[in-house]
Amino acid sequence: MTKQEMLNHVDHTQLKAFATWKDMEKLCEEAIEFQTASVCVPPCYIKRIHDAYGEKINICTVIGFPLGYSVTAAKITETKEALKDGANEIDMVVNISDVKNGYFDKVEEEIRAIKEVCGDHILKVIIETCYLTEEEKIAMCKAVTNAGADFIKTSTGFGTGGATLEDIQLFKKYIGKDVKMKAAGGVKTAEDLENFLKEGCERIGTSSAVGLLNGEETKGY
Repeated sequence: MTKQEMLNHVDHTQLKAFATWKDMEKLCEEAIEFQTASVCVPPCYIKRIHDAYGEKINICTVIGFPLGYSVTAAKITETKEALKDGANEIDMVVNISDVKNGYFDKVEEEIRAIKEVCGDHILKVIIETCYLTEEEKIAMCKAVTNAGADFIKTSTGFGTGGATLEDIQLFKKYIGKDVKMKAAGGVKTAEDLENFLKEGCERIGTSSAVGLLNGEETKGY
């Protein structure tokens, strides 16, 4: 797999709380130069990025991020505003408390409600695997599938752990045929990036793809 083929699957990411407009410009210019799948950015920067770069950039953003316990109505409002501002893809965090309480039907209903708002726009569902048991991960695979989401995503990159190949292998057993996979967090080397893609991930979320493919290592998202 060539460097360019790998970069085409990357959601080039900058989600730090203290990210500046200068950081966003650097991210967007790298995304254009290296033809990444998207930029994944905080909601507050969507409109400015869209105004500055237009159709040159595929904008992804995060909803209910990073803890997931916003009420559904708030997540729906966030999603509507993000799409209005120019986002094309939404990465939402499930209510992890609901998952831990075993309220899997409630989680599925929330995903379905947000997918309805997204319509033809891509919805990726972050289940934050580092906090879940295998049983809970399997339940989330089913919830994401049943709710009609486009992707299941491992992690926010802000939890206690990131993506693992074992989790991706588990996803493959339990997601529906129309659900794709995104790995985020834990992608620390170019070898990691390639291995996740070979395992079947359609997208990789990382802030360091360009550096990784130039032989650098990272402890970042």
